[in-house]
Amino acid sequence: MSTLEQQNSAGAGAVRPGMAFDEAALARWMQANVEGFRGPMTVLQFKGGQSIPTYQIDSPSGCYVLRRKPSGALQGAHSVEREARVQQALAGVGFQVPKIHGLCTDESVIGSWFYVMERVNGRIFWDATFPDVDRNERPLYFDAMNSTLAALHRLDPKAVGLGDYGKPGNYFARQISRWSRQYLEDSAAGRDPNMDALINWLPAHIPAGDDSSIVHGDYRCDNMIFHPTEPRVIAVLDWELSTLGHPLADFSNHAMMYQMPPNIVAGLAGADLKALNIPSQEQYLASYCERTGRNNVVSWEFYIAFNFFRMAAIFHGIKGRVIRGTASSSHARERAESFPLLAELARRSMEDCK
Repeated sequence: MSTLEQQNSAGAGAVRPGMAFDEAALARWMQANVEGFRGPMTVLQFKGGQSIPTYQIDSPSGCYVLRRKPSGALQGAHSVEREARVQQALAGVGFQVPKIHGLCTDESVIGSWFYVMERVNGRIFWDATFPDVDRNERPLYFDAMNSTLAALHRLDPKAVGLGDYGKPGNYFARQISRWSRQYLEDSAAGRDPNMDALINWLPAHIPAGDDSSIVHGDYRCDNMIFHPTEPRVIAVLDWELSTLGHPLADFSNHAMMYQMPPNIVAGLAGADLKALNIPSQEQYLASYCERTGRNNVVSWEFYIAFNFFRMAAIFHGIKGRVIRGTASSSHARERAESFPLLAELARRSMEDCK
């Protein structure tokens, strides 16, 4: 199945009310800035994009993806210019990212900053059990995800022009402070006892070690495109939360799929891994450690608790936007309803760490 078919099956359709823009102005910008572009064009909107509205642009010259800043008050995580920058830098060293055609910081074009990138042809898997893959090949797909993330973490940020892409060091303390503050300041979304407990517990239990690398921030199977027929990652998508950070935070966020209920995001909770021929969490972690030169990981449950807390804080923010009527995704309400369970899962991992 092509990427277009995959994305359409995920809900690319008519632009939602309040999310339209001047398509003629965009066409003029693309004519001037996207090599080879030819109109006329058709604009669709993806059902995803909880915080960065994402569109599909179809034209005789090809298909493109546009990501724009949302309306309303913005936080750093909505910076499309950062997404464009990191992908351009990584493309320069051959890492698997889509080609960026252009970044527009002129709000007069469509009303907000945006960038346009290529649409990579391949497969997107929305189910972490990879149900459409032959049982004997599933370990190869997991190995491809594992090796791609390990390769990202082995890159030298300075060598690829990203030495100033974030603050090096003290990553967990800064992240815990950031998401705690966002949670506490969003009074409209309310409070949760599990989150309150985590805010007190996490800062006091940060493991020793202060590694720093380029981190993706939301590395999941549905945020990457696989080769049409081979167990190989050919593009990693959605760099909204990327920065310089601790590689174990990034890897554990990815490995959180082993505890993640599949109705929230692509997860493996409740799946029969042996029957599916999917590597265990222990095997998956061991493979990553071997690729990155680690002997083991101490306090693994902390990393899982931290990432469930972080995701819960993000979903809490979505809940607040739903209440205020500024959520950009048609599925934002579902995300908001999942917030209490994520907070509970974070609390469970915290208790497992004791």
